[in-house]
Amino acid sequence: MHITAMSTYQTALEQAAVNLVSAHPELTFYVQLCGRLAPVAAIAVSMAPLPTILQIRRDRSVGDFPLLPYSSMIASGFVWTVYGILKSESKLWLPNGVGLVMGISYFTAFIQYCPPKSSTLPGSVSRHMQATSALIVLCLLLATVVGSKPVGVMGIIFCVFLFASPLSALKVVLQTRSAKAIPLPFTLASVINCFLWSVTGLFDMYDYAIYLPNLLGLSFGLAQVALKLIYRSGKGPPPDGSLPLMA
Repeated sequence: MHITAMSTYQTALEQAAVNLVSAHPELTFYVQLCGRLAPVAAIAVSMAPLPTILQIRRDRSVGDFPLLPYSSMIASGFVWTVYGILKSESKLWLPNGVGLVMGISYFTAFIQYCPPKSSTLPGSVSRHMQATSALIVLCLLLATVVGSKPVGVMGIIFCVFLFASPLSALKVVLQTRSAKAIPLPFTLASVINCFLWSVTGLFDMYDYAIYLPNLLGLSFGLAQVALKLIYRSGKGPPPDGSLPLMA
């Protein structure tokens, strides 16, 4: 029942997107532009951890940095690369292939200066390797036996976990009434990336595996930007509850 309802909603949303573009042909240019920019934005976002890795190399220590983002980046990049190959979409497999390579390089650099176990990883390096390898094997089995659809679902699950991670930062912001925990450049890059892929997935590819998680990521990103504006001074909103004026 729930699957049927979801499928009906998905079809209705995609049909609405088709009707909108058909009724407004001038939108085609912007949809195509987003489709060209989305892979570039994805590659740019995959470069975001580079300063952190350079700092780790410089300090020869991982400090309190977690390993999870990089193991997740490998697994997610692999899943979406496979999905893009199965769908014969170069705009999917190419940027995610770059992300996969970057994730492997970040992971390799990280573990050079990482203790076998740490509370911030979390777990152990070997556990990350085992989990990532298991997910890669599962993805290959699904792709070989079933096809692209379960791989797409697997990719959605990864995106949900990745996009839900900012919730921890949102909690800190609300508790401390300070937005210092939100990295604005990376947040803006994520918002742009999710917007481009939402438009591309909904109006060009008509693929729920693309637009659904990116719409979710876009909402989380916009929430972080809003909190950054509200708590940008680190003192929270005025006592009367009104929002501070823009500088």
